[in-house]
Amino acid sequence: PFSILKFRSMVVDAERQGLQITASGDRRITRVGRILRKTKLDELPQLFNVLWGEMSLVGPRPEVPRYTDFYTPEQAEVLNFLPGITDPASIAFRHEESILAAAANPDEAYVREIMPAKIRINLDYQRKANVFTDCLVILQTFTSILSRKDGSQTHLPAASVPPSASKAD
Repeated sequence: PFSILKFRSMVVDAERQGLQITASGDRRITRVGRILRKTKLDELPQLFNVLWGEMSLVGPRPEVPRYTDFYTPEQAEVLNFLPGITDPASIAFRHEESILAAAANPDEAYVREIMPAKIRINLDYQRKANVFTDCLVILQTFTSILSRKDGSQTHLPAASVPPSASKAD
């Protein structure tokens, strides 16, 4: 566990006013916070976490303990890797807030669908990660941030489908 640095994008005491995840239209996000989040500038202070050795540029995004408590032993393997500012799951789930907004129960949707898919993507990535693949993830992150898609995605991205489920037997 460590303290992750971010620019504030939500009202004071936001965690007491709702879930630790956010869906599109969450009223706890400030006007300036919406811009910071859309451009991912709220993550900029995490470069200090990188300099202090608590994070790397590429690695599984850190998760709050409330959600890591749900990890299976296999999923907990993701905690063996240095967390990062970006990862392949963050790119695949660029519009996670829209997916959560469409869910009847955002917390349950996160724990049962999104979180396991993100962990699977990151564990698969970590098995083949190297400097080249890390540079590719950084480039894809910038491309994703600069893309003009509106963020209205309301379903799990195709990248979250396990390879065995996408192949015809």
